[in-house]
Amino acid sequence: MLDQWRKIRWKAAWIGLLLILMALVINGWIVRSGAARTFTDPASLPANDVGLVLGTSARTFGGYANPHFQARIAAAARLYQAGKLRHLLLSGDNHVQGYDEPSDMKEALARLGVPEAAMTLDYAGFRTLDSVARAKAVFGQTRLTVITDDFHVHRALFLCRAYGIDAVAFCSDNVPLEYSGKTRIREWLARVKAWLDVYILRTAPKFYGPPVEIKILLPGLKK
Repeated sequence: MLDQWRKIRWKAAWIGLLLILMALVINGWIVRSGAARTFTDPASLPANDVGLVLGTSARTFGGYANPHFQARIAAAARLYQAGKLRHLLLSGDNHVQGYDEPSDMKEALARLGVPEAAMTLDYAGFRTLDSVARAKAVFGQTRLTVITDDFHVHRALFLCRAYGIDAVAFCSDNVPLEYSGKTRIREWLARVKAWLDVYILRTAPKFYGPPVEIKILLPGLKK
């Protein structure tokens, strides 16, 4: 009986080790595959008509301003004002009453001078896969710039490639580890889940819906 338990423990240990190695390989591959298309300097970033701003809560569970939200909004406004983007697709969660990431993003960007006509809201961006898939299927985008945190851009680019979108990514300013440490650790698991969604589970977005046209402001109309 004791020998059987030892064999079971060894098998469990080997399976656990293989799963860890698999997670490391997937994470390394996703990060390396998007490295050449990731930018931190607006001057070197290729210009695109549309920027996909990935949503997050405007406030933390404690009621404080969310530094991830603030950094993404600042980055999106910066790129728009620099002429690197002509329109912003704001994609986030709005599945319960009183929680509305796209509207929060719109209000914050308006305060930074981005005109309402240069923003389109996607209320069904429940997670990154949904935001990316809907950007193409619903909003008709095959080329765009993703705007999100430095640790998040690699997964977003991986999903863009999987859904046939020619994308580059711009990293918002780094959030200090004391505020982002847990999120960065969760991202390792999220990359594995994204890989499984694409290659094994064939996961589809929760909603698609009818096409929505994004109307791009003509040059010179940005105010």
